[in-house]
Amino acid sequence: MDFMKTLAIAASGLRAQAGRMRVISENIANADSTPTTPGADPYRRKMPTFYSELNRTLGARLVELGKVQPDNSAFRLKYEPGHPAADQNGNVKYPNVNSLVEMTDMREAQRSYEANINVISATRRMLQRTIDILRA
Repeated sequence: MDFMKTLAIAASGLRAQAGRMRVISENIANADSTPTTPGADPYRRKMPTFYSELNRTLGARLVELGKVQPDNSAFRLKYEPGHPAADQNGNVKYPNVNSLVEMTDMREAQRSYEANINVISATRRMLQRTIDILRA
């Protein structure tokens, strides 16, 4: 087993999941924001993408955070005629962010992050044991 390859793959997973958590955090932070002018569009949910990239030096495929894509689903409308961002019908557009979906995605990203940490820890323990055997 190639320890360096294992560490590189797990580290790329850590970076990708950390980026995913940043995007999710931004979505959660803007879940209830409204536009500043009547009829304008509010914050649009962002979705991270991933791609696999070959590291020729290690001979391993690493995961990378790709472009962050906008979610083109419809905005939520609420009837609030007194709101400064209300259109001529009294509707205010709210972001297309579903907090429950974002929290579920965040939990999944955290678990993937933890799994990569566990791979790094296990690899580190194997390396340490190998060194201990070679010393004996």
